[in-house]
Amino acid sequence: MRAMVIVFTGLTFIVYGLLCLLTDHMVTEFTRYGLSRFRKLTGILELLGGLGLIVGLFYPPILFLSSLGLSVLMFLGVLVRLKTRDPLIEIFPAFTLKKVPRSFSHEICEKK
Repeated sequence: MRAMVIVFTGLTFIVYGLLCLLTDHMVTEFTRYGLSRFRKLTGILELLGGLGLIVGLFYPPILFLSSLGLSVLMFLGVLVRLKTRDPLIEIFPAFTLKKVPRSFSHEICEKK
């Protein structure tokens, strides 16, 4: 079950990363946030983080680093959404995706 959640979360971040890099909607959103210069970086980090979660199933240090990085990225996403006064329903995905990778990194730390 744990592996399925990690793979699903990894694939979710890969899709979000691709959307961030390839869609006009995300260009518009990042412009609205006043962060258009960070759109490509965000997309690349989401792609790498998603891949890292999946690879991390076989090499736990990568899972830890990816989880930590994605948690920070999603925390910043929540702050941006709060700053722009987006409705809570639009903040919820970033908040949820912040929690899931963080739980993976906590689990790895507890095993050590």
